[in-house]
Amino acid sequence: MDINNLPIKITNAQRAEVLTQALPYIRKYNGKVVVIKYGGNAMINEQLKEQVMEDIVLLHLIGVKVVLVHGGGPEITDTLKKVGKESVFVDGLRVTDEETIGVVQMVLAGKINKSLVNKLQINGGKAIGVSGLDGHMIE
Repeated sequence: MDINNLPIKITNAQRAEVLTQALPYIRKYNGKVVVIKYGGNAMINEQLKEQVMEDIVLLHLIGVKVVLVHGGGPEITDTLKKVGKESVFVDGLRVTDEETIGVVQMVLAGKINKSLVNKLQINGGKAIGVSGLDGHMIE
């Protein structure tokens, strides 16, 4: 990320002010692990998604160790529609029968996870993507 290519130009004095205000937080979180839950509805807008990825890379650059946990509800719903299956929700939770779970896994672990890792790397970050199924991480 090159600060000089941002759409809004800021003066050196403004940069110094931002850094002065950010310094206590940089010190507090440097070397710490921070978990970010990135919901599927926040991924709909490509410009917003790009900004989120840039912000995560910036956190990494100042020494914050980021674990990104993502959703993908809208993408799952769209993919289910494409295969002719309606999403069913009970009390706000998706009902996941055997067929639905296969689509959910494909969308989350295959499509979304790999796409986010790629966007982070394009923006200068270091990222790997894992699924909760890998190594029985989540059961």
